[in-house]
Amino acid sequence: MNQYRAGGFRLLPDVVKNLIIINVIMHLAYYVLLSRGINLNDMLGLHYFNSEKFKIYQVFTYMFMHGDWGHLFFNMFAVWMFGSAVENLWGPRRFLIYYFITGIGAAALHYTIVHLQIAPDIMLFERYFASPDVQWIQEIAQNHRFIISPDYQPELYMRFEEFEDTIKFLSSGHSTDNEHLNLCSTFLAEYFEHFKNLPNVVGASGSLFGLLLAFGMLFPNQRIYLLFFPVGIKAKYFVAIYGVIELYSGLKDTPGDNVAHFAHLGGMLFGFILIKIWQKNRFRYE
Repeated sequence: MNQYRAGGFRLLPDVVKNLIIINVIMHLAYYVLLSRGINLNDMLGLHYFNSEKFKIYQVFTYMFMHGDWGHLFFNMFAVWMFGSAVENLWGPRRFLIYYFITGIGAAALHYTIVHLQIAPDIMLFERYFASPDVQWIQEIAQNHRFIISPDYQPELYMRFEEFEDTIKFLSSGHSTDNEHLNLCSTFLAEYFEHFKNLPNVVGASGSLFGLLLAFGMLFPNQRIYLLFFPVGIKAKYFVAIYGVIELYSGLKDTPGDNVAHFAHLGGMLFGFILIKIWQKNRFRYE
């Protein structure tokens, strides 16, 4: 199981090489088009499934978009580091299937968690739209954390300030009129779409963590050397430790943490399931 396939070892096998090339090209395209007012990350990144910006092709395209050059470099370095050994062992076809399935699995788990997290907020808004009244407006104002940037959404933020003033006006005991209710309804309808559009995942990290899991299962005793741990650690322990760290980080849910920890775990989970299915079907890694 730990022997390389008949084609021999290649430092940069075909699929890994082409994945790196495509990712670099897409990131260059992102910067070129951004200067012309076109945001590829917004178009090709993966949005929440109930968002107006969600498109089914984003399930694939999000894997080829990245936030910045550092994000791209470390992901592609790790894809080469772990993916080359896996592709050399499995061959290009099975490697590519595994890469995409773990990427899709990563997205599925991530947005399952996102849906569970934002479902109470969505229910609040939907109850208000079903029966607009002051009680639901105040309920939303008290229980929802509004996420609006004055720098990136200046017009929406200005209407949010008007909305806050209206809430204060209504809370001070003034009677409700259609003008104030319509102002709140207009803002909340626009904000609701903005809120559902906010979750947007980019990066190859889900597939990368799937490759990391595969490397740990296929080469469990191969030592991985890190700058902060020069003695080296066996791949099986490295993968287990990294998985626990990701789980802890995901459950901790630190404010301002933009890392999709459950996407990483999703890549590992779906990778584990897929490898076990192949092993059960007596797939030979040759």
